[in-house]
Amino acid sequence: MTDAAETPGGKDYLAALAGIVADAGDVAVELARAQVRELRMLATAGRLAEAQIAQRNARVQVHDMALRSISAEVGGVMRVTDRTVQRRIGEARTLVEGFPATVEAWEQGRIVRGHAIAILETGTTLPAVMWAEFEQVAITRCERDTPNRVRGELEILAHRMHPRSFAERHEEAAAGRCVRIVPGRDGMSDVVATVPTVIAEGIHDRLTQQARAVIDTRDERAAAYGGAGVAFGDAATGVDVGDGHGDSEDAATVVATDQRSIDQVRADVFADLLLAGTPALDDTRDTAAGPLGAIRARVQVLVPAATLTGQDDGPCDLTGRSPIDPATARTLAGGTGMWERLFHDPTTGVTVATDSYRVPSGMRRFLQARDQHCRFPGCRVAAIRCEVDHTHDHALGGRTELSNLAHLCQRHHSMKQFTAWRVRQLKGGVLEWTSPLGRTYREDAPTPAVAFTPAAPPPPPPRAPAEPAPF
Repeated sequence: MTDAAETPGGKDYLAALAGIVADAGDVAVELARAQVRELRMLATAGRLAEAQIAQRNARVQVHDMALRSISAEVGGVMRVTDRTVQRRIGEARTLVEGFPATVEAWEQGRIVRGHAIAILETGTTLPAVMWAEFEQVAITRCERDTPNRVRGELEILAHRMHPRSFAERHEEAAAGRCVRIVPGRDGMSDVVATVPTVIAEGIHDRLTQQARAVIDTRDERAAAYGGAGVAFGDAATGVDVGDGHGDSEDAATVVATDQRSIDQVRADVFADLLLAGTPALDDTRDTAAGPLGAIRARVQVLVPAATLTGQDDGPCDLTGRSPIDPATARTLAGGTGMWERLFHDPTTGVTVATDSYRVPSGMRRFLQARDQHCRFPGCRVAAIRCEVDHTHDHALGGRTELSNLAHLCQRHHSMKQFTAWRVRQLKGGVLEWTSPLGRTYREDAPTPAVAFTPAAPPPPPPRAPAEPAPF
């Protein structure tokens, strides 16, 4: 059987692809060296500005003028603004002087620019005296995965290392929540809401579910409009095509010509909910807000036991995203109707069991806890938005068991089915992907946010002194 990806051009196609991949590797090495060279140059420019006024006991304003002048000079060659150069000089000095091991690892090709930026942005939330300790752990983690995957773990690492509790810092940050408007072009503006992460994720997830419901039921609604008229409105566009008692032809026309993307529908539902209180896009009257209004967001949070009981105020993991404060995690845990205990292998950290008795749903929850996100190399789509795939195709004899299942997003599930990419599952949930060129990519199971280790056995009770033998 010939793979579809190998059909165009046969061996010539694979040879050309091999050349492209080899070039990509060479370019990556050259690019890393050039990027680090530029980084060191910018840091040197910053030190020059500082040295220029060091002996004159100059004011801060004089130092800033010197830095602006040098930034303008360098910007003229790099063809970017002096403001951009000045900002990059500051970042370069922090990286070169504050995180030297990170720069060295980047120059050696052990990590890439995205890793270095993630270490810089998460590490600088810590006091400077802790940077060296932080970057040693962070570099080791970055060497095993892509920047978008490690960022969340680096944020949690920095939060746990910080001398002030995450709960205390989150409370201060939450006091700055706000909504603001950023004017745009062509009569458009951005509505920006700064809210706690779990609230933002819930808002986006609910809007996404509602938008998908609108798109997936287009055909059904168009057919329904062929009979009695049904209400359909769009507050974002000002369209009102029916009040439930007529105008069915106009309503059917609007539904039939509705070609909006999911982003457009999501934005329209967002406006409807804020302006009307209920989705004007919903065409039912069964409940106060209709089926769309009944949709609720689903958020997956991993809460360490010590945090749940209040013994620890560290951050909790919003799976696939970023840390959330412990108070919010406890509130979500208190409101759930279902509890699950997860057991992890203390050596590998891989989830090995769940206390659910319902095999199909329990198996799915087990996999969500183990995988956390899509298991294609580099992808971070949360597991709750992925499909459970049979690694060895069920139609070809693959069994529905934990050792043959893994989460893949729709994009990478399709790649596995319709391209020459192949995958096999090893022990411990490890996936080994093979590209059309025969290159292998090992995809380890993500490190769980909660791990259990065996408790040390209690010391034996003291032995009573032996009685002296009788004479």
